[in-house]
Amino acid sequence: MDEDRVLDDYVCVLALEDGVSIIGMTRGRDTKFHHTEKLDKGEVMLAQFTENTSAIKIRGKAKILTKYGDLLSGSQDD
Repeated sequence: MDEDRVLDDYVCVLALEDGVSIIGMTRGRDTKFHHTEKLDKGEVMLAQFTENTSAIKIRGKAKILTKYGDLLSGSQDD
């Protein structure tokens, strides 16, 4: 088992509304989308940064938990 991959940073995303999009973006010279997931309200996804994933883009209202702290995405006016 490759311990370095297991220990990479990850985030937890909790959808606060239906249709939250999570988009993984590649590393390298040209940044590209490589994976997309849709979450409905209450669904949770754990996403890990790896040698292939350098960024994660989140669209919609969600709570994001990281080892650096928690934050909210999307409009929180409701």
